[in-house]
Amino acid sequence: MDAVAPARRRAGLVFIWITVALDILAIGVVIPVLPHLIKQFVGGSIETAAWWVGAFGSAFALAQFLASPVQGALSDRFGRRPVVLLSNLGLALDFVLMALANTLPLLFLGRVLAGLTSASIATANAYIADITPARQRAGAFGLLGAAFGLGFVLGPALGGVLGEIDVRLPFWVAAGLSFANFLYGFFVLPESLPPERRSPRFDVQRANPLGALRLLRDARGVAGLAGVVFLSQLAHYVLPSVYVLYTDYRYGWSELDVGLTLGLVGLCNAFVQAVLVRRLVPRIGERRAVGIGLASGIAGFAWMGLAPSGALFLLSVPLMALWGLAGPATQSLVTQRVAPELQGRLQGSLASLVSTAGIFGPFLFTAIFRLFIGERPPMYLPGAAFLFSAGLLGAAWLLAHRATRPLAAR
Repeated sequence: MDAVAPARRRAGLVFIWITVALDILAIGVVIPVLPHLIKQFVGGSIETAAWWVGAFGSAFALAQFLASPVQGALSDRFGRRPVVLLSNLGLALDFVLMALANTLPLLFLGRVLAGLTSASIATANAYIADITPARQRAGAFGLLGAAFGLGFVLGPALGGVLGEIDVRLPFWVAAGLSFANFLYGFFVLPESLPPERRSPRFDVQRANPLGALRLLRDARGVAGLAGVVFLSQLAHYVLPSVYVLYTDYRYGWSELDVGLTLGLVGLCNAFVQAVLVRRLVPRIGERRAVGIGLASGIAGFAWMGLAPSGALFLLSVPLMALWGLAGPATQSLVTQRVAPELQGRLQGSLASLVSTAGIFGPFLFTAIFRLFIGERPPMYLPGAAFLFSAGLLGAAWLLAHRATRPLAAR
């Protein structure tokens, strides 16, 4: 930890915060318009569009699943800086491809490439672990979560406004943001991992997704926490998979409506992550923070799935935001159980686990959505996917109750 001077630590934290915010802003800009663009390509059928939205989401996650452990291992061997910069540049070029795509397969290819290039979030997490003392990591990960929130405040809102002008304009703006991010990092980002703390070699076996996941199994006290991460992230995929289609179908929301409401979601989430995590977690401890956060997510998803009107749906947003207490606290607990020289592999492994959830999540939630609004549904329940997510978080809460106990108490 002392290898990084305080001034360079501050510069690194500022950069990582900004680069994650810009990454999520760029990704968030296209959220309100991508399902509608897919809908145009398939002739306007919402059920067919739902299937393709699931396929796009699963392909994106599969690409992240393959790329995250490779990037994590590369960052352990060569440092965090080059991995983050190359990912930012690749993401910019990929958004240009999607902006120019004139067929559904080409747009699909662009989404796959976006998954490969956006895998640098794992390296950003490793960067935070490099330069932050263990007792301060929950707050640091909370600030990183606030960067996510800020990106989702501005990104979908901006994308909704731009999408009203031209459905492809958000892709061009996202490309510009990612390229600006690359330039900013090129001139500002300090390296967080000195040569003497790097892995001596790049291990292909450990960099493959299955090899990376073994770290989560073998490290003491990590497997249960990894299960909480998996279930939480699987539940989260209901939002990018179904949110736009669900609110369009049930409440008649436009791209602008979706963008503004997602902005509200991001604003509430940013407040929880930037303010409440730093103030509450040190007082109540990581274990209680995980439990309270997951319980809030259960209630929030159930409310979303049952809300009969758009106005009542929005009332669930502040409650859902409290779910944000769980993520940073879980991240902090996991990083404290793995050695410093393995933080890149750890974050790559966690990112692969998240991507595994993403491979199945989009198809799962769009299938549930289609099933309960189709011609012969078991029962007419448009919000069934959100209720299923509430059940997943219930399982995560039960697992977390055991997995977050101190190792000495087991």
